[in-house]
Amino acid sequence: MMRLWAVLFFLLAACPILVRAEPVNHWSVGFHRLSFLDPLDEQPMGAIAFYPSSDAEGISKIGGYEIEATEEAKIAMGHYPLLLLSHGNTGTPLALHDLATSLARKGFVVVAVLHPGDNYKDHSRLGTLSNLYGRPMQISAAISATLADPELSVYVHDDEVGVIGYSAGGETALILAGAQPDLDRLRRYCQERPDDHDACTTKGELIADRDDLEPVADPRVRALLLMAPLSLMFGRETLADVHVPVLLYSGQDDKLVYPDKNADALARKLPVEPEFKVIPGAGHFVFMAPCTDVQKAVMPGLCTDPQGVDREDIHRDLIYEAGRFFSKTLESSPVTRTASTAQ
Repeated sequence: MMRLWAVLFFLLAACPILVRAEPVNHWSVGFHRLSFLDPLDEQPMGAIAFYPSSDAEGISKIGGYEIEATEEAKIAMGHYPLLLLSHGNTGTPLALHDLATSLARKGFVVVAVLHPGDNYKDHSRLGTLSNLYGRPMQISAAISATLADPELSVYVHDDEVGVIGYSAGGETALILAGAQPDLDRLRRYCQERPDDHDACTTKGELIADRDDLEPVADPRVRALLLMAPLSLMFGRETLADVHVPVLLYSGQDDKLVYPDKNADALARKLPVEPEFKVIPGAGHFVFMAPCTDVQKAVMPGLCTDPQGVDREDIHRDLIYEAGRFFSKTLESSPVTRTASTAQ
């Protein structure tokens, strides 16, 4: 009997019991590049996964941004909820790098997807049906790629998945949660507000480049963080199947994605009442990471906020609230599957 207990003790010591990892003060951030196939055309596409690391702090230059993360740093042992980040039209997820790295530091794996055909380098799918329906498919493919990745798969599971959507990424996130776009709403909106050059670049008529696509929800998605979401194509009926919790943010003075037809209307129509936070005086770009002095000089339109709007303070609150929201909504069963952070 004593020999049996000795063997059991050895096995338990060698294989740590899997329990949820609690955030620790010394976590830094690592990142790992993912490559997988775009479900629209089977061409390679990429994403960057940010994760908690037990290595020393580091800064990396990625896509013109200085990001507080180190490539292929050692992953801190644990089990972490998985968050997917979908950027706006013609944008980049790295514009929200502080949110991604701060959530990784709090104990999440955050996968920042660059949408093919609709990013800062490539506008080829802008205004098309394939972009509207393809973006959610790309996020789903990124979820699957992360869950299958040899470096990350042991740390994440498909029952704790959330999506962060900014601007057009909010539209993408809603489709993943079960929303059905209504193209007639876009047509009517663009007749009413033809001066909205962002939403109505094609005058309310999306280019029908594909007739084989439809909106596809992903049942793995359990919670949404939406920031200034483009959501004017969704009515109460077309949102009826969205039953996941939502944390919704809007800038009060957003002149690009008008709140009255987007975030404000969405807050009233979602079947599950969201947590809705309006940032007084803020515009559309306040959700992008605070800019460096060089960025302020090169991109003043994206970096300059109205007087009285403190982007750094807003981001401190946003990061705190996002961590709180996803920790609450993505908690798994009491028997969770994570190893100790002590390594």
